[in-house]
Amino acid sequence: TFTPQEISAIILRKIKSDAENYLGDHVEKAVITVPAYFNNRQRQATKEAGILAGLHVMRIINEPTAASLAYGLHREDIQTILIWDLGGGTFDVSILELGDGFFQVKAVCGDTRLGGDDWDERFTQYLADTFFSECGYDVRTDKMALQSLREVGEKAKRELSYRYKTGISLPLVRNDTGEITNLEVMINRETFDIITEDLRKKLLGPTRQALSDAGLNPGDIDRIVLVGGSTRMPAVRRMVEDVFHKRPYTQINPDEVVAIGAAVQAGILMREIEDVVLVDVTPLSLGIETQGGLFSKILPRNSTVPTSASKIVTTAEDNQTEMDIHILQGEREMVTDNISLGQFQLNDIPPMPRGKAQVEISFEIDIDGIVKVSAQDLFTENQMNITINDSHLLSDKEVEEMITDAESHAEDDMKGRDEVEIHILAERTIHAAQKAIEEKKSEMATPYLFDIQRNISELKKALVENESGLIRNKTVELRKWFETV
Repeated sequence: TFTPQEISAIILRKIKSDAENYLGDHVEKAVITVPAYFNNRQRQATKEAGILAGLHVMRIINEPTAASLAYGLHREDIQTILIWDLGGGTFDVSILELGDGFFQVKAVCGDTRLGGDDWDERFTQYLADTFFSECGYDVRTDKMALQSLREVGEKAKRELSYRYKTGISLPLVRNDTGEITNLEVMINRETFDIITEDLRKKLLGPTRQALSDAGLNPGDIDRIVLVGGSTRMPAVRRMVEDVFHKRPYTQINPDEVVAIGAAVQAGILMREIEDVVLVDVTPLSLGIETQGGLFSKILPRNSTVPTSASKIVTTAEDNQTEMDIHILQGEREMVTDNISLGQFQLNDIPPMPRGKAQVEISFEIDIDGIVKVSAQDLFTENQMNITINDSHLLSDKEVEEMITDAESHAEDDMKGRDEVEIHILAERTIHAAQKAIEEKKSEMATPYLFDIQRNISELKKALVENESGLIRNKTVELRKWFETV
């Protein structure tokens, strides 16, 4: 049994060994590319794999950003380009402004669970169904035959990129009667495009999201650069033309462009290439859990990296001496709908009335997109911090699904957030009113005191009944009463 980091390290060690044998020299440093929409846990896991392989990882760089370096290093005219990266397992969209040695990422989006492998799997299942209907034999019951079918199907997929039709043959398969037979079928490009149409449509969501985040329309894009072998599929290229009304740029080998860009990045880091400035962004919002299970964003998505930001928070209870800091990544309003990155606790906060203590929460993202979070009590200057590196314990939710969910549930999320916030405001108002009564009870006229106590009782009852409208109205009434004290 191996962890994902160990599997990746095995591959990296093999690449390291091959490079050393070819160069006749030791390879100690590396620039490693990752999908732009990798979240923090995936980036950290990649860095760990490099360390396990015996490499000093100089930089983790987004694959589309690397592609832009390969495409635009020597261009002097300012252009807005969109990198469409459809690889074997992931899909990324990045929008950059580049020219005269300056590369600025404007927006990124993508799907970390969509790639050419999905086309292969869909094609394999189609072929298995076809053979079953023709000869009554289900290839899926034989692991060896199924693997062979995957291999010939993947080969046929590539052939359909430059041929209209191709033949598929799966030889020497034992059917249900025990006979050895050859399974053969002819497939054309049109059929392949029909059975994979829904996969292509999944490419549109991240594309539109990236354009929206960058504040651009399709007509604002000067050039579309295709990256990844799966962009060779004619139907995929037609989709690009349909969306942007221009032909994609195909003069760079889509299989090599990311590696070329990584080499350029290495050249920049080793100071062999000068006068190049690269500005990247973070793909998802980062923040913390606050009272009521709300997600408070501190660093919004598409913030340029490296970067840092901070926010002052306070205690929720009287005499609270410790605070749990729950770090999250995502776009939804409630904690439960986002990715948990980690937790830590700040202790020894001076006991004070709630709302009086001040704790500064600071986020810092380095050039590799890895997150460090600290919490400091501003009164005692006591500080705790964490580097988010416990990648194997984190949720495996699709990042693209999170963005889609955030868009589709935006209205419901805001309603839910409003309900939580009005409950919190109501409880704070009750607390403040009761405190005002304690402090100034002797100065209050009895009818006035009874009115405030009645309002407090009515608001508590509304909270028990969970009537948001009534809670809101009673909170406003109570605030009017005690604020005049």
